[in-house]
Amino acid sequence: MFEKIFHFRERNARMKTEIIAGATTFMTMAYIIFVQPAVLSACGMDRGAVFVATCLSSAIGTILMGLLANYPIAQAPAMGHNFYFAFAAIPIITLSLKEGTGTEPWQIALGAIFISGSLFLILSFTPFIHQLIMAIPESLKNAIAVGIGLLIALVGFQWGGIVVDSPGSLLTLGNIKSTPVLLTLFGTLLMAILLVLRVKGAILWSILATALVGIPAGVTKYQGILSAPPTIAPTFFKLNISGAFNVGFITIIFTFFILDFFDTIGTLIGVSEKAGFIKKDGSLPRSKQALQADALATISGAILGTSTVTSYVESAAGISEGGRTGFANIVTGLLFIVALFFAPVVSMIGSTYFYQMTLPDGSVLDLQLYPVIAPALIIVGFLMMSSVTRIDWNDLTEAIPAFLTIVMMPFSGFSITEGIAFGFISYTLLKLFTGKLKQVHWLIVLFAALFIIRYIVT
Repeated sequence: MFEKIFHFRERNARMKTEIIAGATTFMTMAYIIFVQPAVLSACGMDRGAVFVATCLSSAIGTILMGLLANYPIAQAPAMGHNFYFAFAAIPIITLSLKEGTGTEPWQIALGAIFISGSLFLILSFTPFIHQLIMAIPESLKNAIAVGIGLLIALVGFQWGGIVVDSPGSLLTLGNIKSTPVLLTLFGTLLMAILLVLRVKGAILWSILATALVGIPAGVTKYQGILSAPPTIAPTFFKLNISGAFNVGFITIIFTFFILDFFDTIGTLIGVSEKAGFIKKDGSLPRSKQALQADALATISGAILGTSTVTSYVESAAGISEGGRTGFANIVTGLLFIVALFFAPVVSMIGSTYFYQMTLPDGSVLDLQLYPVIAPALIIVGFLMMSSVTRIDWNDLTEAIPAFLTIVMMPFSGFSITEGIAFGFISYTLLKLFTGKLKQVHWLIVLFAALFIIRYIVT
């Protein structure tokens, strides 16, 4: 039965490897289960209900991706999108709402996400998405993979405290002697050693070992095993779709759509490029089904009570462990459901470590670190760098847009969308001024123009 559904032989996959890959992906993205409630509770949403909504929507989207597209690319509420939801969209909606309406701003924001997800779903049934993936030049496809790798690695360095934000400069070296940084370095070194020795499940075993070492170090804390899940009633079906159609909120709907659309496209291309799913002709088989799964996950998330659900770059961790089929996603999805009852265990692995660091000028930084997860992100970032060798650096009309795509992802607030935007715009302009515009697919030209308009208007 599993062979018929997931085609293990065709993908040269083994069930044991897929299980390890699915568990590894879950471990590297489990932090969202606890980060999401913390972010959305800041705008008045019930923390416990958001926790349940996050687990369920992640499970739904991840399992749908596995069954419909047979890809080991997991889904969960997107980091960055949740901050836009809580700290950008909500204030705009709040200013527009009249007192006594009986509607909470977050309910309208959920309605906007539902609408953007529905638009995404409608588009996924058309040839448009497939044509766009085919239209993206190979140089930019490889650059997207590398850019995502740098983005993941930078997040890992920051979450481990190895580099920190510094007033007056972009980043500075953290306190290498501090306990959380030492734990991060331990986990990274252990992971690297196991990978060099070709140990199966290297990333997963390293995460577990780092969590255990973190207990006596005082970074992680044993919190028990089982707990009953909270009620989802405060957010379930509380979205306000009609309120989101307010003319003043069209920009919010459009922003949610653009973020979801291009983050998903970028992640699918970047992770699939690394896994070898993209064919020689540049096509991605079952891309339509993959995007349908993503859109359905966003819609279900809005109904359940959480912000935009999208494909997760952390899936590259499971792919690095050998995950090649949707069965790995089934494992990841089931673990999200299990997490509802094993929240204390998941919390120990994805727990936040609060640390104060004093800078040379005497100022104090309050850091929220994830030392157990950070090593996996650093190593996965390294593993995604190999695509850089497939970029034609001799052709400057290909190389410069590729470079901009790569560097803008980590340097623009961890945005895949901004990296794609700079890549599309520069690619189109350089081809135009060198008389090679005919080499550029009309869809790339169209989106380059739309991105330029977006930058002018917003």
